[in-house]
Amino acid sequence: MATNPQPLLYSYWPSSCSWRVRIALAIKKIDYEIKPTSLVKTASEHAYTDEYKEVNPMQKVPSLKIDGHTLCDSVAIMHYLDETRPEPALLPQDPIKRAKVREIVESICSGVQPLQNSAVLGHIGKEKSLEWAQHWISRGFQGLEKILSQSAGKFCVGDELTMADICLVPQVRNARRYKADLSSYPTIVRLDEYLQKLDVFQTTHPSKQPDCPPEFAKK
Repeated sequence: MATNPQPLLYSYWPSSCSWRVRIALAIKKIDYEIKPTSLVKTASEHAYTDEYKEVNPMQKVPSLKIDGHTLCDSVAIMHYLDETRPEPALLPQDPIKRAKVREIVESICSGVQPLQNSAVLGHIGKEKSLEWAQHWISRGFQGLEKILSQSAGKFCVGDELTMADICLVPQVRNARRYKADLSSYPTIVRLDEYLQKLDVFQTTHPSKQPDCPPEFAKK
């Protein structure tokens, strides 16, 4: 792998899916080059160009060029990184805990985030998009809170940092971005507050990305 070029990550600063991969790369201590790729159609460099369609046929972010291959889904990328660079692990060794991590990952990545992503909200329209996002985030968090209240220790599943934590923090940011009421989800809030203090979450935060507008940048 040492002969391969540095990995190239196509990432958009507010994208929760992009943030997942940045966190995973940070945990694995993998150096990479970042290529800002906006999802806003009016941007000069964005995901809707014919050039980017060759990178990612779905015209979404993230995409990661690594080891001579291009991977285009955040969960698939995390699994690839864990299988090819196994330490530190993103999945527990215990089969039940591993299954629980995957349950939480899928609950967020399939059951919440796709229903409030920018493409869906753009189709819903500005007038109804906030109510739509709040509804589906709240509906998903009701189930997620119950799952996490039974599985969590210091992290989402026991005391190991896993993919579940990588997916949780960006989704909580989405919830706050869309002004969802989090008062009914104490476990989610507790975990998020703890995780956001960790260096791998701070250094990869959307506000610290090269394409983050100055007004949103964290000093």
